Amino acid sequence: MHELQDLGAALVRLRADQLARIELPEELREAVADCRKMTKHEAVRRQMQLIGRIMRALDAAPIAAQLAAMHAPSHRQTALFHRAEKWRDELLADAEAADRFALEYPGADAKRLRALAAAAREERQAEHPPKRYRELFQAINAIVQDHAKSKP
Repeated sequence: MHELQDLGAALVRLRADQLARIELPEELREAVADCRKMTKHEAVRRQMQLIGRIMRALDAAPIAAQLAAMHAPSHRQTALFHRAEKWRDELLADAEAADRFALEYPGADAKRLRALAAAAREERQAEHPPKRYRELFQAINAIVQDHAKSKP
């Protein structure tokens, strides 16, 4: 029951171009479009109930699968971004982390990463703007992204 409510709310939150890409029964598409136009809380609540009733009468699994497929790339990008942040923090905390990074990501220049991490540490201690800190992250993120693209 809550899954259908969440699915209906997710459909309402989609941008118009995203909603157009999802295959929906016409009745459900109209109900979602009407809900997107509403501004009053009570009207939205009633329209969401209507969307729920419509969805109970159909198989929602294909709709959920389409939504999941639409959001999968952004979830993957977020995970890669977090991995790059984790590596940046490790490189700043431990000088030997550059070697571990180079082992996990062949082709990474451990010497350059070590130099960037040292410059970022000095920058932080001197309380300068985080130019090298950002540069370190961009270098790590580029390597992580390239590695992810090369993996199936």
